[in-house]
Amino acid sequence: MGILETKELTLAFNGSRILDGLSIDFWGGHVHAIIGPNGAGKSTLASTIMGLAGYRDHGGDILFEGKSIKALGIDERARLGITLGWQEPARFEGLTCEKFIRSAAKDKSMDRAREAMWQVGLDPDSYLKRAVDRTLSGGERKRVELASILALEPKLVLLDEPDSGIDVEALERIFAAIRLLKEKGSTVLLITHSMAVLRQAEHAFLICRGRLIDKGDADKIGMHFDRQCLPCDHPNIPLENE
Repeated sequence: MGILETKELTLAFNGSRILDGLSIDFWGGHVHAIIGPNGAGKSTLASTIMGLAGYRDHGGDILFEGKSIKALGIDERARLGITLGWQEPARFEGLTCEKFIRSAAKDKSMDRAREAMWQVGLDPDSYLKRAVDRTLSGGERKRVELASILALEPKLVLLDEPDSGIDVEALERIFAAIRLLKEKGSTVLLITHSMAVLRQAEHAFLICRGRLIDKGDADKIGMHFDRQCLPCDHPNIPLENE
């Protein structure tokens, strides 16, 4: 069953189309990947699905569980069960990891917060009382953010470049968390240009210049991306920082 569908999604910045009639149907309970070169429109697609400021004035429609969410703001989409994991997680001066995780958690107990930290490979005794600020590395903040998503138990998770700023050991923890999200019933969309991340998905969609180029199982799309997507003079690269 399709949990999310984009229908002829079109979005332009400064007269240049970043999303160009993009129609994709995502099945519920699966791990999907959106892959493509830099500037293909991947992060723009995630921001548009989430309803971020600056990404609301688009053509086409977005359906979540069969109903249009085009008119809904980011808070309303979050209440429906949609969440976004940022490529560069935010810092929150003065907010502890414990409060960050428990504030959004479905189960707000301390035990659940500790469990979520262990699930992303962070010792809760060492991290829960620390602030989500510049004292944490980008990789640590990314894992804390993922712990909060695990505790939230959303219906749909968009993860933008989940391997960005992550070392090999931490990346394995993130991959394990992605599998756990699926086991718990979440649908996961991985936004990536990494073959390692693509391999975590069951289904993949290759996009370029805001258009769907190919779709299928991850092995098929990975082969297409790896062998046929050659460097080019891409007009969208200056307009999208991916």
